Amino acid sequence: MDYSLDEEQDAFRTEVRRFAEKVLAPHYQSDDKAAEFRRQLALDMAGLGLTGLRIPEEYGGQAATAVIAGLAAEEVGRADFNATYVIINTALISDVIVRNATDEQKAAWLPGIADGTTVPCICITEPGHGTDAASLELKAVPDGDGWKLQGEKTSITLGMAADRAVVLARTGGPGARGVSAFWVDLGHESVGRAAFDDLGSRAIGRASLHFDGTPVTRADLIGNEGDGFVSVMQGFDYSRAIIGLACLGAAQASLDEATQWARDREAFGQPIGKFQGVAFPLAEHATYITGARHVCLEALWKKDNDLEHSAEAAMAKFWAPKLSVDVIHQCLLTLGHLGYSTESPVGQRLRDVIGLEIGDGTAQVSKLVISRDLLGRAYAP
Repeated sequence: MDYSLDEEQDAFRTEVRRFAEKVLAPHYQSDDKAAEFRRQLALDMAGLGLTGLRIPEEYGGQAATAVIAGLAAEEVGRADFNATYVIINTALISDVIVRNATDEQKAAWLPGIADGTTVPCICITEPGHGTDAASLELKAVPDGDGWKLQGEKTSITLGMAADRAVVLARTGGPGARGVSAFWVDLGHESVGRAAFDDLGSRAIGRASLHFDGTPVTRADLIGNEGDGFVSVMQGFDYSRAIIGLACLGAAQASLDEATQWARDREAFGQPIGKFQGVAFPLAEHATYITGARHVCLEALWKKDNDLEHSAEAAMAKFWAPKLSVDVIHQCLLTLGHLGYSTESPVGQRLRDVIGLEIGDGTAQVSKLVISRDLLGRAYAP
């Protein structure tokens, strides 16, 4: 068993870290204050290939492994947590398109994602259906050779900024098999958007989207009619591990800052790191971060090797965001009044990471997946 990164992975991680520190970090707090998504962010990330990580080379992408995508998310998360949503969204959506779209659709859709000119989002959650996504109500009403979308999606990451969306809509009867996936132009006049005023991650433009007769054709259908829910859900397992690493990146950055402060700050004639009350919480959280990182990387490694990874992805999703919130909170306390100031990014990281304790699958659902894997479906909730 080899726990080290190979030469290519290590070089990539170093390159992304340098890029993130130089290009992304300077905008982290100002983007939060502006509370809007900068289009240049996607273009800058595309310049390093970060928007096309999971896209085949023939469509302008990097054809990178899931592990590479996770490493990128962690390094970007250290510098600008909200920029990781660009990696998370493009990786998940590209994976759905690559696995289910026709060659003609891939050629039309993927290059724009890869070069950063198309900012995508995914529309699943509705006002009455979050975790119970298979019961979604947005309808695709037959209209000639296509459909018209009617209904609302809510809590959509990048919803205010996205150009295109993978939209799950009901084309058939109740349940998962009545749901189809469409690639939808959000610039159409029938699409309305309403922004949220959020506690954190204000730069990603979370929004509700209203579809009032939005036309889609069979050329916009991803995969077969009725297969949309299953095809999209299959991508969420590994994307949840990427989310975990993004959160851990923000936690690691905070821990690094708190650790340096424990060396530099003196009280009672010595560095505060000399006091067990300061040093031990840092040691505990360094241990937890290391463990959570291994869980995330194991899930991604299993994805790359075509192994079942649902349980590991669920572990990553419920543990890493919660742990990261706890780590960042402790680091803020270690930094004291400096950490509490808005001049420090620590408080913003805390606000931002909390959002992923909710989004993309709650802890309760993750624990349900784990318990069924552990106990067997007949003996679990």
